[in-house]
Amino acid sequence: MAVNSVRVAAAQMTSVNDLATNYATCARLVKEAASAGAKLLCFPENFSFVGAKEGESLKIAEPLDGPIMKGYCALARESNMWLSLGGFQERGSDDAHLCNSHVLIDDTGNIRSSYKKLHLFDVDVPGGAVYKESSFTEAGKEIVAVDSPFGRLGLTVCYDLRFPEVYQQLRFHHGAQVLLIPAAFTKVTGEAHWEVLLRARAIETQCYVIAAAQGGKHSEKRESYGDTLIIDPWGTVIGRLPDRASTGIVVADIGFSLIESVRTKMPISQHRKPIEFWKKASM
Repeated sequence: MAVNSVRVAAAQMTSVNDLATNYATCARLVKEAASAGAKLLCFPENFSFVGAKEGESLKIAEPLDGPIMKGYCALARESNMWLSLGGFQERGSDDAHLCNSHVLIDDTGNIRSSYKKLHLFDVDVPGGAVYKESSFTEAGKEIVAVDSPFGRLGLTVCYDLRFPEVYQQLRFHHGAQVLLIPAAFTKVTGEAHWEVLLRARAIETQCYVIAAAQGGKHSEKRESYGDTLIIDPWGTVIGRLPDRASTGIVVADIGFSLIESVRTKMPISQHRKPIEFWKKASM
């Protein structure tokens, strides 16, 4: 008989500029997720390291076969759990750049897929800091979706959330059923837009959304909004921590029958206009 649902978890944490400290936190959260019956745990962007000073992230950047990622592969294998590691500082093509990479590891400790963040956060946050992610990060060039026991997963990172065409591509051209959106939203942008954007992405794609978030103060200069969420294909929040800045996990069940039901009753994949239509309509 086909499995109709599977349990997943999303982590919330406050990463710092210490690899060992963050790894210990992740290991503890993996144990919590395993005890709750989850088979996939999604971590937020910058799970392994958040720099306190300019240039720190570049100094610790490594290839995916380096010791940092090998440690997380071992954690997945030892816990018999899939891990979504969103926002890993992967070494770039030169010493001045890294890639903001979302890495998916299976329960045997093997890397199944990786995605490089497409949209870089070059933003003057209203009332906040100025960010220039492109000054040290190479943008990705490919959309990534991968099959798993939890459905077909669409991999993205943080600022990608503001670009609905990515998620339209993942759903309608790559067959995604679950969208993974690890993030480290600022406090200002999170308060204004975090939940509404996530629910919109779920509703317009009829996908589950798993949004693991950094929350709390990482250093004197940096604070993340938090509010880790799991949302169903109807746009209902089905998982949320009671404290948006605390460290912990939220657990929910992915229901494949719900995905099918929502898509059958409102068949937007049949009703949406092809790109050729819009080209003609705008002439």
